[in-house]
Formats: sequence, structure tokens, C-alpha cells
Amino acid sequence: MNYNFERYQQFISQVDELAEKLSTLHHNQMQCRKGCDLCCMNYRIFPVEYYAIQQSLNDKPVETAGANDNSCIFLKDSVCQVYAHRPFICRTHGLPLLYLNEEQWELSACELNFREFDDEEFSAENTFPQDSFNSVLFQINKAFIQANQLSYSEFDLLEIKDLHPR
Repeated sequence: MNYNFERYQQFISQVDELAEKLSTLHHNQMQCRKGCDLCCMNYRIFPVEYYAIQQSLNDKPVETAGANDNSCIFLKDSVCQVYAHRPFICRTHGLPLLYLNEEQWELSACELNFREFDDEEFSAENTFPQDSFNSVLFQINKAFIQANQLSYSEFDLLEIKDLHPR
């Protein structure tokens, strides 16, 4: 790999910083914690995320679970084995997400965290701007593919279940 993961790591740091801020802001509603694994699935992720996780597995292999259902292979005893290197989608789960759907802004919120809420309670200041971050990740991924001359298009997504410790 010719690609320096520094730009991706900076992006992840920004995601984590905002996610922590929002988790603190919504701490009364947030139920996410060790043991809550309902959103831990076999997601499809960008190649840059895939290879970043693969690199971490090369440095520190982990035991993976069988892919017998749609659960993430890195989920063991309800704990993520690659938590520090988890992809973007996993870092934002549980938070109130704001995104543009067709022609209107939509709010997505975990029903376990936000059991009773009114859309009017949420604003740009207390939600995660999913589209903005998705756009940045898309550009980082595109640069990653080009720098490494990979045979993926910038729209390709890879399944987490295909990652294996080496």
C-alpha cells in the first residue's frame, strides 16, 4: 500500500470528537454501551476503511466469529474486537443523524436511545451531519483507490465479513 492513512485518521478523529460531544449532550437518552450490539452488523464499507482495519489486523490479529447471520464477524461476547479501528458507520450509530433524503432533511435516531422524541427537538447543533461527513469520507476513499491503483471504483463497498486476520 502506497497510501498514507493520515488523512483518514484525521477524519476519524473529527468523527470521534463530534460523536463524543453529541453523546455527552444526549447522555440522558444514550443507551449505547458495552454489551449493546444490536447495530453490529456485516456492513459494507469503503475500501479505505476496509484496508485500515486490515492493517490493524496485520499488527494485532483478533479472533473472528463465524458469519452465520448478519452479525459483524468482529463481535465476540457482545464486544467489538476492532473497536479502535471500527468504520465510520459504527462510530455514528446511536447518535441522532441528520441527512438529506431526496428533497428534504431527515432525522434518524436509534429507537433504543431516543424512545420519545420530537423531531423539532433536534437541530444542526445537536445532530450529526451525516451527509457532510459522508462526502469527506467519499473523497478520502477516492484518493486512497487512486494512490494505490486499486481495481475498485469510488462507489464500491466491501463487506466487513470478508476481512480476516492474517
